[in-house]
Amino acid sequence: MNDFLQDNFSLQGKTALVTGGAKGIGAMITQAFLQAGARVIISSRSSEDCEAAASEFSALGECIALPQDLSTVANISALADDIAGLGHGLNILVNNSGRTWGAPLDDFPESGWDSVMDLNVKSPFFLVQKCLPLLEKSASPEDRGRIINIGSIAGLSNETLMAYSYGPSKAAILHMTGALARDLAARNINVNAIAPGLFDTRMVSHIKRDEALQKEVLKTIPMGRAGQAEDIGGLAVFLCSRASAFMTGTIVPVDGGQLVAR
Repeated sequence: MNDFLQDNFSLQGKTALVTGGAKGIGAMITQAFLQAGARVIISSRSSEDCEAAASEFSALGECIALPQDLSTVANISALADDIAGLGHGLNILVNNSGRTWGAPLDDFPESGWDSVMDLNVKSPFFLVQKCLPLLEKSASPEDRGRIINIGSIAGLSNETLMAYSYGPSKAAILHMTGALARDLAARNINVNAIAPGLFDTRMVSHIKRDEALQKEVLKTIPMGRAGQAEDIGGLAVFLCSRASAFMTGTIVPVDGGQLVAR
């Protein structure tokens, strides 16, 4: 790696937490961070998935599994304590864990609303709160801490696809990104958001299984394809590197042009 890339895009010596880092977009970001030189802590609800992913990722660098169900503040506090106990500090937090729920408007259940809002909005807020002492301790004006919130283009449009709580939850975390960016700037922490479009993850596996539906969805994307690991992994590395030091409160869609085509 030449000096320019090393100075501006390396994550060497950084410690990152990626929630939901065992699968989907979280795994894509975890892989990119490891390749950029970071130590990565992954956390997900399934101990089996978390441990298996960390073992596989360890071929790329130091990957630590700290399984935790992040749907409660008590568990979020426990995760922050576990991270502190490792003794590596924390430079980067990626709020990626999330869920969706689909049902017709007339039948949409309260449980489907609450579970999505809790994990997609409340949990990221309290994870920032509980990890803030670690992030602030590791940060300085010359080497700022980073928080990335994973939103969705669903938070920037009005299409529901019968997932009535998902879009509002992602709109909320995008709004929260700006509020946190403003409040944490003086504490040497940058807060940005990524709003993905279609990526090949379990959340949209129903599209992949239906060839006709897949063709219809791809027609709405000017680039004519789903996102790939490098598309979001590279962006996440950029947002956590020296190259983005003057960026905070930014929402970056990565959707192949889907938003602008609507």
